[in-house]
Amino acid sequence: MKSLIPIFFLLSLICCASFGQGQVAASYQIAKERSLWHDNIDKAQQKLEQQFIRARNGVDTSLKLQIEDAMVRRVDEIQQNIELDSNLNNNDKVKYLRTLEYMVRGYNDRRGKKDFPVAIAPALVKGFAECLDLDIKRQSFKDVIDNAEYGVGKILVDCFDFYSSDNPGMAGAKTALLRKYCGLHPEDILSSLRDNPNVYFADSLISVVAKNDTRRLYDFAAARNKLGERIRNHPDTFVNMVARMANSKSGQLYFPFLDNLLKGKITIEEIDAVKEDDFKYFRLMVKTRIDYAGRLLPPARDTAHEMRALQAMMASKAKQYFVREINALHDVSSSAVRFKRLEGLTPQELYYIAVLSEDELYTSSYVSGVYPRIFERMATPRGDSLLMSVNGDYFRKFIKMAAGYNTLSNFLGTMGKENAETLMQSFVIGLEKPKAKDDLEDAVDVADSYSSIMDKDKPLASFILNQVRWSYEKNVRENNKRGIVIYNLLKILFQSADTTTKTDLSSLLGIPSIYDQNYRDLTDDSGRVIQQVFFYGDEDKDGQLSFINFMNMFRGKAEWKINEKNPDWVTITSAKGKPVWIFANRPLLGDDDPDDKAQNKLIDYLYERNLKPTVVIHRGHSYHLNSTLKKLPPTAKIVVLGSCGGYNNLNEVLTICKDAHIISSKQVGTKVVNEPILQAINKNLVAGQNIDWISMWRELSGRFRNDAAAKEKFDDYIPPYKNLGAIFIKAYRNAMGEE
Repeated sequence: MKSLIPIFFLLSLICCASFGQGQVAASYQIAKERSLWHDNIDKAQQKLEQQFIRARNGVDTSLKLQIEDAMVRRVDEIQQNIELDSNLNNNDKVKYLRTLEYMVRGYNDRRGKKDFPVAIAPALVKGFAECLDLDIKRQSFKDVIDNAEYGVGKILVDCFDFYSSDNPGMAGAKTALLRKYCGLHPEDILSSLRDNPNVYFADSLISVVAKNDTRRLYDFAAARNKLGERIRNHPDTFVNMVARMANSKSGQLYFPFLDNLLKGKITIEEIDAVKEDDFKYFRLMVKTRIDYAGRLLPPARDTAHEMRALQAMMASKAKQYFVREINALHDVSSSAVRFKRLEGLTPQELYYIAVLSEDELYTSSYVSGVYPRIFERMATPRGDSLLMSVNGDYFRKFIKMAAGYNTLSNFLGTMGKENAETLMQSFVIGLEKPKAKDDLEDAVDVADSYSSIMDKDKPLASFILNQVRWSYEKNVRENNKRGIVIYNLLKILFQSADTTTKTDLSSLLGIPSIYDQNYRDLTDDSGRVIQQVFFYGDEDKDGQLSFINFMNMFRGKAEWKINEKNPDWVTITSAKGKPVWIFANRPLLGDDDPDDKAQNKLIDYLYERNLKPTVVIHRGHSYHLNSTLKKLPPTAKIVVLGSCGGYNNLNEVLTICKDAHIISSKQVGTKVVNEPILQAINKNLVAGQNIDWISMWRELSGRFRNDAAAKEKFDDYIPPYKNLGAIFIKAYRNAMGEE
């Protein structure tokens, strides 16, 4: 039989079973023709003992005893009962012995995995004995599966089904098991139903998916299979509407209006009337968004279906149709020409263009275009009236942008002093209540805005700091951990903005230094610093021009060598000082996205040679930034975005590279500023020196002192130690991790 751990020997005596060390002969006669199957069971038990029961794996000893009692003593009993049952013929005995072996192996293979906790062993063996007894009597064992947890039921059904069991309850047991699995994993409901579209509970599960994962239902509803057909013929109006959209060529354009379609506030025909006109379609989305935002307010507090789909589509249209047009004309002197695309827009539509395009909107596009036109088109130009007209939607984002673009004083000045104070109080309080799980966008917006406010309006900054302190104390009283962390971090960050306090943020926040970057942390095992630069080919030739300007930084310089033989990228290496290797893909333009292919080839090249970039630079329009972020190497320690560092971008960078130092800009990346920054970084790297961001930024600022236009563009760049949004995200994750 089996070998046992010594402590279980005592338990075995209590249970009146005889066990010894090593293999023990059975106390009953085993027919020669079945000895192989008994041996296989013994081997499966021994493997379990060797891999788990005897192993030091942190599992409680008492639990191991229970598992051994089930998998050794009880399995031995079942093994003996099968062998000695005179009502079973040889074929039946072999079948059940093999089924028993399959059960033991099934447990050993799956224990500890998702849905299969190690503690199920006693219930599993008990369930097996019950199913075996019923199967011998040719009775259904469905009730056993119904009453078992999923992991137990799954192993039992698999082991009895493995040998083509004809148990009358097998079909029902499989159906019950499917339902249990869907209950545990609602995200897999439709995938499971795809292979079992005719189960009696399919309609009810489809309804569950419709409410919780409408986008997934949409994807499955378009499929030309039995499940797709069942979804399309579903009796529920919600499901029916999603199916109707999924089977339309314009389905994605209907999605943002799903909730109002269901409520009968809008029809497919009304959407059809505007869907081909970007201007009118955006207008309809704004009207819908304001309606949805109003429903979020008390007393209703009703969240519309697919709010995120509406937000995503609005942001896409705002950037593609409006923002990129006015950005592209940034060199045009005529305001009428540059901002012609904004004609006819209401204040509310302009407001949404601003808050949804933070990561692409140029400073001049905002300051000279969008912002002033909001108030020019209001009958009574008041900021509080504007926010009320959009039901307070994105008000923190708008205030943060106003602070960053130096229009906050003007904005607050359009309303009464009392209302301005109430608004700024609302800006700060309530950050402990996330709009979605782990969402930090509002808190990051508040953090990002403070430096700008401190520079321009110290009394307002003092007011905000006091509100932060009040909120911190409130959350301490309420023992709200998220709130305590958020407001403690904001308090520390805001107090540090007063440079006279000489606050050491890194020490207080428990994060790596934000003031300097250690040179050694940037080098690989061979002492090299590897840089990767992402370029993009553009029809307006901006990307190609950016590449030429970048290469001119190194051409003809004795301290650099250039290798341009590869058609997809160039390699630049330092010829003097410490080894610095720079790889930049060529900005290629074509129908088959040659940029993407060139970047992927370069990434493969670096990977195959174990070259790990620690400095990554994005050069290109801000709408290319998502492509760069998708390929961002986790080894990056310095990330130069060269475009807006909005919350989503910062969050994504720090999710991939948790300690990265980020340099970003509120404005279009410009040669005048980019090149001096990159030259300063490379100067330190070639010299093998740490990068002191404070002194570097001081020197750069002095370089632009006598050039007002260049100084204005430089001031749009945010160094790592002033990037309060990035610092906040790092510190928040660190603090919550410690808790």
